[in-house]
Amino acid sequence: MTQRNLLEVDWSKIPAPSDDGGAAHLKDMTVPPVSLLATNDTSVKLSVLRGRTVVFAYPRTGEPGKIALVDDWDMIPGARGCTPQTCAFRDLFAELKAAGAAHVYGLSSQSNEYQTEMASRLHLPFPVLSDEKLEMTRALKLPTMEVAGLTLIKRLALIVDDARITHVFYPVFPPDRNAGDVLDWLKANPAKA
Repeated sequence: MTQRNLLEVDWSKIPAPSDDGGAAHLKDMTVPPVSLLATNDTSVKLSVLRGRTVVFAYPRTGEPGKIALVDDWDMIPGARGCTPQTCAFRDLFAELKAAGAAHVYGLSSQSNEYQTEMASRLHLPFPVLSDEKLEMTRALKLPTMEVAGLTLIKRLALIVDDARITHVFYPVFPPDRNAGDVLDWLKANPAKA
């Protein structure tokens, strides 16, 4: 099956993920000193960033017209919606920064090469981090799913203040509302000076 329009989704026909408790342990954890390759040709260590950082993670973005990872991708709870989620963060990027996010990053287990093409195609104003070797995923014990022999990060968003996770959005559904939910939280919970 080829990928349909990646942005036009009828969320009423997509199964919502349930809260399986897979992210319950993350709040108050310190981000480990893992270096991740970013789509802007830098290496990023979230553990050394000062200020407030927003990291949204997703299983895997698709490419329009390309073959889907599996035929029933849309029926896997939490799988569909990576591009709408990413585009929502793109569209609200300036507002997220104005609300106190010093840094915004996407995160998936896809390769940096794949993500760089996607970041260019979608005109992203922020880098996307590749955890292709699952180092950050394993260190934080992020919730994952196994699809077609691949380990994919379940969709979530983290608020990180000076390397400490202070808030977790999980599960995330529908994905295109995640950036708005994060923005509302940032406005209601200003970073400590």
